[in-house]
Amino acid sequence: MHIDHCSYSSHTDGYHDLRRDGFDHFLIRVQTEGKGETTIRKNTYQLEQGSIIFVPPNTHYELTIEPNQLSGDYHLLVTGDWLQRWWEKLDRPDFAALSSTDTIVTLWRLLSTENLRPSHEQNHDLNTHLFKSIMLMIEQEIKARHSIQRPFIVTRMMRYIEEHALEPLTLEDVASAVDLSVSRASHLFKDHTDKTMIQYAQHIKLEAAINQMKYTNMTLEQIAFTCGFGNYPYFHRLFTREYQLSPSKYRKSH
Repeated sequence: MHIDHCSYSSHTDGYHDLRRDGFDHFLIRVQTEGKGETTIRKNTYQLEQGSIIFVPPNTHYELTIEPNQLSGDYHLLVTGDWLQRWWEKLDRPDFAALSSTDTIVTLWRLLSTENLRPSHEQNHDLNTHLFKSIMLMIEQEIKARHSIQRPFIVTRMMRYIEEHALEPLTLEDVASAVDLSVSRASHLFKDHTDKTMIQYAQHIKLEAAINQMKYTNMTLEQIAFTCGFGNYPYFHRLFTREYQLSPSKYRKSH
């Protein structure tokens, strides 16, 4: 496997790319902001944040960004059998929608930076592992879409909460991330997860706190703060209610 190109593009004045015979390489492109439209073979897809496309070599490809439309994307051009096998294992998708791009974009940015170095200074093993990590995270998202019967927008809310639960987080933040009203977002989330958004965030915080209790020497007060509870009494109350043990007793027993 060889990564021939890895970069970020931003367009504000429109853009059009037509390749009737495609690329010599396998193209993977993820929309990180704004909108666009693509045609792969004879199929047309609307692109928005989280849209990812897969264009195998020598395949008709067209990308259109309308004038005055912001568009940002990360893209890769890759050659090699590993990617072909990976793509075929997923039934050769042209298009997928990711519930969250934050972690994938972080890895993609690292890969892009490494790929800019002169070839003899690059860590090619690192490049390979970063690329495969990106692909495996995409695979996890695609498989989850097929196996879990819930609206995609609810999964997007879950991923947003998971990524921001340890920070100050409000219902308005979550609803805004998926362009819904707080009322609509709250009802959808509760209907399909049997938890409120606050309860789900608390669950993520408690799981993080348990990991800190097991694997660090931080005080319980420090853990309460770093895991987003604000103060120890609140952390103690939630933890005891959830696990029927105080944090100190839980820590001693584990």
